[in-house]
Amino acid sequence: MKKNKIGPIIYSFFEDFLKTQKGLRASSIKSYRDVLRLFLVFVAKDVHRKITRLSLQDFTADRVIYFLKYLENERGNHVRTRNHRLSVLHCFFQYISRREPKFLIEAERVANIPLKRVLPPETLFLERDQVQKILDNLVSKDPLALRDRTLIMFLYNTGARVQEVADLRLANLDFEAQPRVNLQGKGGKWRVCPLWTETASLLKNLIDSQKVTKLDDPIFVSRQGRALTRFGIYKIVVRHTKIISLKGLNTKTRLISPHVFRHTTAVHLLESGVEPNVIRSWLGHVDLDTTHRYAEINIRAKEAALKICEPPSVFSEAFPRKPHWRDDENLLNWLDTL
Repeated sequence: MKKNKIGPIIYSFFEDFLKTQKGLRASSIKSYRDVLRLFLVFVAKDVHRKITRLSLQDFTADRVIYFLKYLENERGNHVRTRNHRLSVLHCFFQYISRREPKFLIEAERVANIPLKRVLPPETLFLERDQVQKILDNLVSKDPLALRDRTLIMFLYNTGARVQEVADLRLANLDFEAQPRVNLQGKGGKWRVCPLWTETASLLKNLIDSQKVTKLDDPIFVSRQGRALTRFGIYKIVVRHTKIISLKGLNTKTRLISPHVFRHTTAVHLLESGVEPNVIRSWLGHVDLDTTHRYAEINIRAKEAALKICEPPSVFSEAFPRKPHWRDDENLLNWLDTL
């Protein structure tokens, strides 16, 4: 049987499928790349051949299972990491089956390898007074204070993902009438998010101070004038939020990342009575279940619901001790005639 070379398939998977058809961002593509690199090295070692000598016939469901065990037992990967890498392989094997129909049976076997059940990661968010404390504590004399304040306010206002903030350009902002920003999320999908008056004002001041004029100029830049990276934004947020002690369920103090502001935005919108579908559109969630999880973690919303549903006292006017119909002699007299 003629062996199928893996090179053309892998090249097409990344260049045609992931980049063109799915429109994944560079960071997502790198995640796929890292998983396949690990898998290729594992398979090559298992069959005692160089990667360049591998063929599709070497990609079997049994090797995927052994690979998953290797990830957990030898590399010490968390179950969530293991599940993510399996999802990538699900996608890769499905793509191969579309290119090579004779590979369909093996691809189906891989598709039947289940993800392991695992508790969802803890969702941390800030209280309103904690957000205000962070903003109040920003040093106004720092030459980058305006940038940092605008960055944190923008994160809180929009609930944007860190990559969406790093990709923000002048062309994405619209200050006419109702200020808003166009954000490109996962899968290249765009959404419009309204901006508060204060956020819009800060952005205008930042744009003027940095002399941003071209539509493709970045909004948030480093001291050298280059667009901030994901890691650069992360460092800024961590530096300015150290004054807040945020503890998880295990009481361990946690660093506040840009994604914590995304969770914070969702929870505060929910507390303000915003409909889940609006929050879903605001944050760019694909699945409404992702939005609903914020209702699960919001204890204040549960307490408010409890008060609304709480039955009144048996001695209250709402539930009188003696039903009203017993006091209506005319009604009782009429019933007696029946």
